[in-house]
Amino acid sequence: MCGIAGRINLNGNAEPVSVQLLQKMVGALRHRGPDEFGYYRDVHAGLVHARLSIIDITTGQQPLSNEDGTLWIVFNGEIFNYIELRKELQSLGYKFRTQSDTEVIVTAYEQWGDDCFNKFNGQWAIALWDSLKKKLVLCRDRVGVRPLFVREYNNQIWFASEVKAIFADSSVPREINPHGLSQIFTYWTTISPASIFSGIEEVQPGSMRIYQTGKSKISKVYWHLSFPSTADAGYKPNRIQLHDAVKVLDEKLMNATKLRMLRSDVPVGSYLSGGLDSSLVAWMGRQAKEGEFKTFSIRFADAEFDETEYQRIMASTLDSEHQEITVTGKDIAEIFPDVIYHTERPVLRTAPAPLFLLSRLVRNAGFKAVLTGEGADEMLAGYDIFREAKIRRFMANDPESKIRPKLFDRLYPYLARSPQQSKGMAIEFWKRGLDRIHSPSFSHEPRWNTTSSLKKFFSEDVQNILQLNPFGDVVSNLPEEFSLWDPLAKAQYLEISTLFSGYIISSQGDRMLMANSVEGRFPFLDADVMEYCNALPAEYKLIGLNEKHILKQVAKGKIPDAIIDRKKQPYRAPDAVSFLSKNAPDYIEEMFSDRLLIDSGLFNPLMAKGLFEKCLEAVKSGNFVLSNNDNMGFVGILSSQLLFSLFIHKNNLQTFQENQFTTVHDNL
Repeated sequence: MCGIAGRINLNGNAEPVSVQLLQKMVGALRHRGPDEFGYYRDVHAGLVHARLSIIDITTGQQPLSNEDGTLWIVFNGEIFNYIELRKELQSLGYKFRTQSDTEVIVTAYEQWGDDCFNKFNGQWAIALWDSLKKKLVLCRDRVGVRPLFVREYNNQIWFASEVKAIFADSSVPREINPHGLSQIFTYWTTISPASIFSGIEEVQPGSMRIYQTGKSKISKVYWHLSFPSTADAGYKPNRIQLHDAVKVLDEKLMNATKLRMLRSDVPVGSYLSGGLDSSLVAWMGRQAKEGEFKTFSIRFADAEFDETEYQRIMASTLDSEHQEITVTGKDIAEIFPDVIYHTERPVLRTAPAPLFLLSRLVRNAGFKAVLTGEGADEMLAGYDIFREAKIRRFMANDPESKIRPKLFDRLYPYLARSPQQSKGMAIEFWKRGLDRIHSPSFSHEPRWNTTSSLKKFFSEDVQNILQLNPFGDVVSNLPEEFSLWDPLAKAQYLEISTLFSGYIISSQGDRMLMANSVEGRFPFLDADVMEYCNALPAEYKLIGLNEKHILKQVAKGKIPDAIIDRKKQPYRAPDAVSFLSKNAPDYIEEMFSDRLLIDSGLFNPLMAKGLFEKCLEAVKSGNFVLSNNDNMGFVGILSSQLLFSLFIHKNNLQTFQENQFTTVHDNL
């Protein structure tokens, strides 16, 4: 894992990129790769690389070129099937100078061109510079595990793993994108290619961008999320027997885990959350390699969020060397500015913060890589949103039924114990929008509508430029075949393409891991595993209201029944309450000050301060009960103000000394 960045001048008479700028860009990415630093420079291009050495530690330095030095690469990520690809390329006559997956990418591109990316099984952000053709190719992995941003202006291209490296160039303007802010306050994420910063875009997952002197930009999709069409003549939901499907998934997931354990020249640990997904991945990781096995977990001082009991059960089963970090609300408040510095976007929950502390624990234990269970809930329908949508579709067929809403008692048992008024309000909430059953976004509209209500806090200037169609960013870009998928597949597509790619695997995933120079490895996001899961019948994933049914079958006999059979507990952390103690850090009051609210121009100062004071009063009264929306509103405003303060209002980027470059290819 690494950080990459660069600037390309497609103008024939442009000044070459200075070494000083390359120093600043790589310095901004030092946390992603603190082991070695390198740059390449010619008349038109400057590329930099900050290395976290995991594979081929001795000879895997970057930037790296092909044999004749005309094709250069900087690369962030891992190609887990690089050994197999290298053998294939060797059979075609290619010779290799290193043992790295980086050289395999360059050679594969020489042999197969743009088609090479579909051959890769892994997680990546790639920049290839053809110095003869004056051509830049940027490519990102299938679901966006590794970030890649780009700015285009006046025939110049800036690219980087993180926006802060683009902002290291003082000529680049810095401004919050109100449309991006609106997207986050709807979907919890920006919708690719948009970003939270004006003039800067993401390279979309599963796609590439090609820039060449004298030619128009080309955007190409090499892979997209897809599911079986119900219109196919041979479509049968039960076309494969469940017991056979269990065996195949078991085999594919085991192979994916082995690749991620064994394709490394440094030890690989594993996260344990206490849930099914991370427990199964850790078990498979334990089988893949003999010897010492380390696991890492978060404990919460607040019992409402804590899953220590199940984490320890699994650690005992694995006989792993287990380490825990206990997280308090005070801890969350203290490190939250660092969290936003690394997410580079507002968040509506504090959930990334404990994961920042967990990756720091991993790094301090001497580990650079960990297995995690991300992706299982999305690929195999583990979230409540899938079950909610199923019940709501059932209700829509008979909206006046008194019986059908009782299914929510099974989904949320606490409703049965709630006062009748509270229960009635919940049922009325789920009944909203039942007449929109044919809407492509039916499954997600309750969540998106709830989050969108937070836009009431926006300033008048921001309100005035928001689009009228609240879900148009997503609905207008759905694939043509979307309407032919079954309801669960549609819901999965929306979840994976929005919340997962833009928040779960980003703000909670890559950004919190790489903040402390730790690489996450995700077996459920293996290309073969994803393709197989997407092709499974819906009822193997969600039987009745039993989520991830097939995965539970895979786990039987491997991990304790206490973990398999437990009710799913979503990962959460203390939110607004973390910031409102008597000894809260000073920055919190500053973020809600009239001065900074007016400076940012993002929120209505009266409404934002009103929410802040409401929260303070709740704490003083000793009866701290905030609604879900107030919690999200508080964290959303605080994180947005921090983002403005860190990236627009101030300049907090790191500096970097020239003599620390260990790999230099200067062709000037």
